[in-house]
Amino acid sequence: MSPDYLRLEGLTKRFGDQFAVNDLTLGVKRGTVLALLGPSGSGKTTTLRLLAGFEHPDSGRVLVEGRDVTALPPAQRKFGMVFQHYALFPHLHVHENAAFGLHGRSAKERRRRVAEVLATVDLPGFERRDVTGLSGGQQQRVAVARALAPEPHVLLLDEPLSNLDPGLRERTRRELRAALDRSGVTTVFVTHEQEEAFALGDRIAVLRSGVLEQEGTAQELYDTPSTLFVATFVGRASIVRGVALANGHVRIADGVEWPADGPDRLTDGERVAVVVRPEALRFTDDAGVSGTVSERRFTGARSYYEVTSEYGTLEVEGAPGAAAPGDHVRVTAIGCRAFREPE
Repeated sequence: MSPDYLRLEGLTKRFGDQFAVNDLTLGVKRGTVLALLGPSGSGKTTTLRLLAGFEHPDSGRVLVEGRDVTALPPAQRKFGMVFQHYALFPHLHVHENAAFGLHGRSAKERRRRVAEVLATVDLPGFERRDVTGLSGGQQQRVAVARALAPEPHVLLLDEPLSNLDPGLRERTRRELRAALDRSGVTTVFVTHEQEEAFALGDRIAVLRSGVLEQEGTAQELYDTPSTLFVATFVGRASIVRGVALANGHVRIADGVEWPADGPDRLTDGERVAVVVRPEALRFTDDAGVSGTVSERRFTGARSYYEVTSEYGTLEVEGAPGAAAPGDHVRVTAIGCRAFREPE
């Protein structure tokens, strides 16, 4: 396995007596796009600022190709930064914005490099356009082009799509991912949106309260979450309580057992938190959790049914017309994930 191109080793940052980042270790391979995903206050933005050099860690290191850059000021790290609000210069046209970090190069070289990065972000021929006349997605790509122009070791993006209207986000997300693929630059970006992390990130690091909960691909986080927090934060899920059984199942109610896996070695009879995805739940005529359909959401080919039971609320994915609000139903699961109950 190739060594990490970018590595964070034991990064810790406090503000007062609060840990913003707590002993964070992460490795990023060359050319990989890493998403830092987490709720507000999880430490993801502070981590990005530590990478950029805008904050200095209380302990830990930042390494690029094995070289310690922790003590270097931002300008000497050769990291490109795209801010949440883009920070474009409204009085400069696209070429001048994109060329801003190319001081010291000849005019010919600046023109060549700007043309390259504008092609990378799919804005060829936009050199003389006024940035204030561009759409939000185009402005974002100009900001990316400006960050890429000096050929940075690492590209950093802070909530890259948060300023866009919902209708623009999906298209811009595809355009941004294509630009990152074309550039081949190692990238770290911050987001609180799971869909954005899944669409843009090759790998995703889930943070909570400054601590790394889990790092992996989107499918790994969804299918095999290693903590109860990741299981409920990533993807849709229902939580019920149950009891672990020696046969690899969990007992939800008398006569109701569901097959389960999980990261913990559980003992027979141990109380567990059971996390189950909507697509793993089924309506059944046989033994199952009894409940009442309280809500139905139609999404096209599938619908989502909220079932209220004495054991908790279950969200079931099913065919349209499988049930209606007010119906009494039974629900079973083809699989779930069990976690030891938090103390």
